[in-house]
Amino acid sequence: MAFEVGSEAVDTAEIGRHYDERSPIGDVLRDGQIHMWYWYDDEDDTPLAEAIHRLGRKVTDTLGLRPGEHLLDAGCGPGATAVFLARTYGVRVTGVTVSRFEIDTARARVSAAGVGDLVSVEYGDYAALPYPDASFDAVLALESLQNAADLDVVLGELHRVLRPGGRLTLSDFSLESPAEPERVAKFMDTLKLRELPTTQGWLDRVRAAGFAVEEHTQCGPRVFGRKSKYIKAAMARRDEVAGRFGEEAVTRFSQRHLGFFAPRPDQIGYVIVSARKPRNDQSPREFPRERTR
Repeated sequence: MAFEVGSEAVDTAEIGRHYDERSPIGDVLRDGQIHMWYWYDDEDDTPLAEAIHRLGRKVTDTLGLRPGEHLLDAGCGPGATAVFLARTYGVRVTGVTVSRFEIDTARARVSAAGVGDLVSVEYGDYAALPYPDASFDAVLALESLQNAADLDVVLGELHRVLRPGGRLTLSDFSLESPAEPERVAKFMDTLKLRELPTTQGWLDRVRAAGFAVEEHTQCGPRVFGRKSKYIKAAMARRDEVAGRFGEEAVTRFSQRHLGFFAPRPDQIGYVIVSARKPRNDQSPREFPRERTR
């Protein structure tokens, strides 16, 4: 089940431009990690950068990474997550993104961190990966599947490049309330989302791609539900960011994100799904037909 806006897929080049436009300021505001935050409650005074790192750790910890394993970071952003995982777990990381800004920034971050022997960042479309079957021990899709032109195709491709017994962890937005659809539509248009699955919808799609779901968590109230804390933290740094990028750039950045904040806090969830490719996977793929709610 999912909420859809129109029927036209957003092409890869447009998604690349979308992140090229937004990632430079986002990279500074979010300390190299272009994903959401995690605050326990309104009294949690954790700084924005640490709240973002907290969510990254919460998501990636579910992979159970081990030294020497090879991880695919599908939609790797500006590279901070890949650097963190290489340093923390001693894994090799191959990051792919369709944003030229993110590739350049991630490569510079990898070099500065001295982990070039462990981390590589490449231009790549996760719907058509150039890697052989069973190339990776684990796959991370941290808020990247939301931009898939065809989610089932992408999940199938991630399944293909995972070795039997390999693990997948994804985290992404979910639809928690279909009320006031105009608010949800603004949110989806801002983020270039073709569809917004419910929590159950995400689980159904992952299973249909051939994965065995082992764990899932819905933490929307502590993620999107704390959007007012993000706004306050970002506004506190507005002058600093304007001094670096210019007032006009900050104004454009703010205007481009207005629709993101349109839904009520209870309308948008945040789901983390951890799954495994069965060791003797010979099951046919059965993609769900129902995608609306």
